Amino acid sequence: MSFPATEADVLAVAAGWLARGHKVALATVVKTSGSAPRQLGSHIVVRDDGAFEGSVSAGCVENAVIELAQAVLSDGKNRTASFGVSDGLLAPGLLCGGEIEILVEPIT
Repeated sequence: MSFPATEADVLAVAAGWLARGHKVALATVVKTSGSAPRQLGSHIVVRDDGAFEGSVSAGCVENAVIELAQAVLSDGKNRTASFGVSDGLLAPGLLCGGEIEILVEPIT
């Protein structure tokens, strides 16, 4: 996983992918509660072949967000997901004790 210098860098990567003809989904932290791993407005962009750039949780739930982004790229419909502390068995979660809400949308 790569951590660009700024959120603008993440968007610049997405613009480059779009210019090369890829489909791209943008995931954004739209709500936080408690000790969130990343701030509001943090982004990850996901390309149609699974490549990604950025971070919405410092690695805690990125895989789940990438899967959600792939679904968004398949049908073009926005999705939201909320993540909190995991039960440690099946669901992805945050280790920091906080909660985040992620909006995932296709971009053109």
